[in-house]
Amino acid sequence: MTAPPRPEGPAPDGPGRPGCLIREARAEDLDAIAGFEVEIARVSFGDEAITDAGLHRRRVAGALGKPGEVTLVAVADTAPGRPVGWAWLSGRTNSLTGARYGNFRSLAVADMPGRSEIGELLLAAVLRAADEGGMRQLTGKVHAGNLAMRALYRKFGFEATHITMEKRAPGAAGGNPSP
Repeated sequence: MTAPPRPEGPAPDGPGRPGCLIREARAEDLDAIAGFEVEIARVSFGDEAITDAGLHRRRVAGALGKPGEVTLVAVADTAPGRPVGWAWLSGRTNSLTGARYGNFRSLAVADMPGRSEIGELLLAAVLRAADEGGMRQLTGKVHAGNLAMRALYRKFGFEATHITMEKRAPGAAGGNPSP
C-alpha cells in the first residue's frame, strides 16, 4: 500500500484567526504531537488516561512517513515550526472483503482562537488524502462526552453506526480486575 498524496499548502484565512498551513507531520513535530495525544487521552479516558508523553511520542513516530498513514499538522503561517493542530488517519484493509478503508485515529487543536476552523481544515485535508489514497470508507471513534468532535464528524457527513458499551466490575480500579 502506498501512502496517499499529502495535502500541503496554505489554508484560507478565517474570521478572527491567522492563516494556517496544513502540512505533513515531521519528526521535529513529535513533542507537540505527543502533547496533543495526551490531551486526547485525557478527554477520552479521564483519570484512566495514559499521560506518558514519551509513550505517545514513540507510538506516533512509527506512523510518520509510513505508507498508508496520513499524519498532518496545522501550523500558523507565521510560525511554521510550531504545530497548533494534529490529525492522523491509518489506512486499513477489511480482512473479509479486501476493501480499503481509513481508521481515523486522532484530531486535536490547541485551545486558541479559530480552534474550530483549524479542526475543520485538518479534517478536510485528511478527507482529501483519504480520497486520493483510494479509501472509500472512514471510521472513527469518539468519546460520548466529546461533543465538539462529535459535531465535527457530523458536519463532515460521518454517522454513528456502532455504540461501545462498557461495564466495570465492582471494585475494579483503572479497568483492571482485582487480584
